[in-house]
This record gives sequence, structure tokens and C-alpha cells, in this order.
Amino acid sequence: MRFIPAQSVVRLAFTLLELMVVLTLIAILSAAIIPEMRGSFEDTVLRSSARQLIDLVGVVNGRAVSLSQTHRVRYEPTAGRFVIESRSGRSTRNASFVAVRELARETRTLDPRVTVEIRRPPGATATTGAATRGSANEGISFYPDGTADAAEFLLSDRSGFGLALRLNPVTARVRVVERPRP
Repeated sequence: MRFIPAQSVVRLAFTLLELMVVLTLIAILSAAIIPEMRGSFEDTVLRSSARQLIDLVGVVNGRAVSLSQTHRVRYEPTAGRFVIESRSGRSTRNASFVAVRELARETRTLDPRVTVEIRRPPGATATTGAATRGSANEGISFYPDGTADAAEFLLSDRSGFGLALRLNPVTARVRVVERPRP
């Protein structure tokens, strides 16, 4: 056996003080980064819900034009979902709307962390036909000529950030507008 002097011993471990400093730095950085990550996650959920609604509007509008039949999107707030419906008869005045079975998978359920409000501009009338449309709970209609009822989807997350999806009644296209924080 060989004797190794105390001065030449190489230290192969960290001291407790060094470990405590590193853990303190990790805690400080985490405290600064986590709130920022939470906001970006909520923003991502909100934008994902907006994309789902834009896709749904495109599907319903395309179907209304291609089948030459009025369709509508109706929001069920208790379930948090949008349902696609079409007119059940040929007459535009007396026909009622029924759910479209073949588009059952297109029924969109939005994330429960996102609240949805549908607004209609004051004095909004139907683009085709003489009757004035009722409340937004009746649904937003899409017509065979490529037009739609004027409406606005207001999406909000829990932190107060919001998006407004404005439906152009002439082109049935959606424009996304960021709403200011309250």
C-alpha cells in the first residue's frame, strides 16, 4: 500500500453550500419563468379554440353553397359545443332545422377554459328572405349564395385575454381581432 499525502487528494464531490446555491438559482429562475409560461399556454388554448371555430364556419359555409341548402351553426352553452344543422324542407319559411348526421364528427366542443359569447350587430337582418333573425341562440345561418348572418364570436380565457371573430355577412369569412385586456 501506498500512502497519499493530504495535500494531493483530489476532491470529487460538491459541497453542501454549492448545492444550496444551485438550488436557490433554479428556484429563482422557475419563479420568474412559470408565470410567463402559464400565460402563453392559456393564449395557445384560446387561439386553438378560435381556429376550431374558423374551420367550422368554413365547413358549414362550403356545405351550404355546395348543397344549395341553408345551414346554420348553433351554440349550446351548457355543453360548450357548436352543432351543425340544415333546413329539413325546401320551403325557407316553414322548414325547421335538424342536426346534420353525416357531420356529427364536425360538431366542435371547445375547451372548457374558454368562454364563448355570440353577438349580433344591432338591427342585423337576414341576408336572404324578409324576416329578421332572432337571437344568436337560434344559430348563425349560412345561405346557398355564399352569404351568412352578421355575427361576432367573443372568446375569452380565464385571465381576461380575448379574441373577437367577426363574421362578414357578404363573404361568410372570419376576421380575427384581439380584444384589449380589461
